Amino acid sequence: MGMNERRRVNREPKYCLENDVVGDSWRMFRIMGEFVDGFDAMSAVNVPAVTIYGSARTPADHPHYKMAEKIAGDLAEEGYGVITGGGPGIMEAANKGAIEAGGVSVGLNIALPHEQASNPYINFPLQFKYFFVRKVMFLKYSMAFICMPGGFGSLDELFESVTLIQTERIKPFPIILVGSEFWGGLIDWIQDQFIKNGTISEEDLDLIQVMDESVDVVDFIKKTVVL
Repeated sequence: MGMNERRRVNREPKYCLENDVVGDSWRMFRIMGEFVDGFDAMSAVNVPAVTIYGSARTPADHPHYKMAEKIAGDLAEEGYGVITGGGPGIMEAANKGAIEAGGVSVGLNIALPHEQASNPYINFPLQFKYFFVRKVMFLKYSMAFICMPGGFGSLDELFESVTLIQTERIKPFPIILVGSEFWGGLIDWIQDQFIKNGTISEEDLDLIQVMDESVDVVDFIKKTVVL
């Protein structure tokens, strides 16, 4: 094996799923290992947990940050654990609210080339390399999803969870969008395009709730997620 080939085998690829790396089949074992570690660790979380996700770029003085912190704190006071992606922004706010209320604060962090460092408000940390492994952990161990204002990642989590419920791959659970001003345009677009063109049924939109106040979010979860 020449020098260039050895470098190609040993280097850490920038893209997790690129297909031009020699020894690519060995990646399967790392993926399996992440699943095993995740299942073993998350099985120790012995309280019903709610996932809160949103933008990693939200600053601590933003109203969305304050709202996520309050919702998480209120949930923790009611006995629910809080799961986030473990990073900054909305994730940090939710972990902070949970841990300062004395609750279980889980952070499922993922290694990214920018903007994702683990926040300091986690008492149950886990690290992942693959998004799809981490998403399985969210879906398997969460009793509800709360989606704060976010970007592409938040939309990815939202639409995957709705799709899995719609196609009966997972049991239905509450999906709450917080912030009618932020999410209203998306809901209008779904109604005007998806429902109007018959790509989803009107009942599918009922899988998503839109709320603005922490008390409404927590009350809804208490009614639908029994401790």
